[in-house]
Amino acid sequence: MLGLKLPTDPRWANVAKKNIEEILTDHAYCEQKAASTAISMIIGFPQFPELVSAMTDLAQEEMSHFKMVHDLILERGLVLGRERKDPYVIQLRSFFPKGGSKTDHLVHKLLCAALIEARSCERFRILSEELEDPKLRKFYRKLMISEANHYTLFLKFARDFGKSRDVVDQKWEALLDFEASIIKTLGDQETIHG
Repeated sequence: MLGLKLPTDPRWANVAKKNIEEILTDHAYCEQKAASTAISMIIGFPQFPELVSAMTDLAQEEMSHFKMVHDLILERGLVLGRERKDPYVIQLRSFFPKGGSKTDHLVHKLLCAALIEARSCERFRILSEELEDPKLRKFYRKLMISEANHYTLFLKFARDFGKSRDVVDQKWEALLDFEASIIKTLGDQETIHG
């Protein structure tokens, strides 16, 4: 369903299990960044009321997820660590060239967001199956479903706003291939995408 060209390296689950504090901190910041992305789309593309409405809801949902992760961190007697850069997202966003029309920029931003959500969905599925803590397993199963919904939302908007469905789907396939080349180099870091 997600269309990912390369699955996560199975070793990532072991890294995640041994570094759950780091995973939770990184996850919290992923949720905050997702909310920021939604807000940036509202600011950048206010001429699309349906996008603005959806991104308003999404920003609120992502911040509620941030709170849920932060609450888990506190429950475990931990504190939220420092934010770190996400090499996966940085590399993914470098795929599309700068410039072009405002609509092209929106479509590219939506496609990148869709792929980030798809990969997060896959990683949350792994956590829901591999973690030993039943509360965390249930938590990640619930969020996996949410990420899948976000992935389809972003992809739908990209197809709605693109010049044609064929052009958007070609860009999507090319981005999926590029993402597979990125994911080959990841899987050993205690981060959601690392």
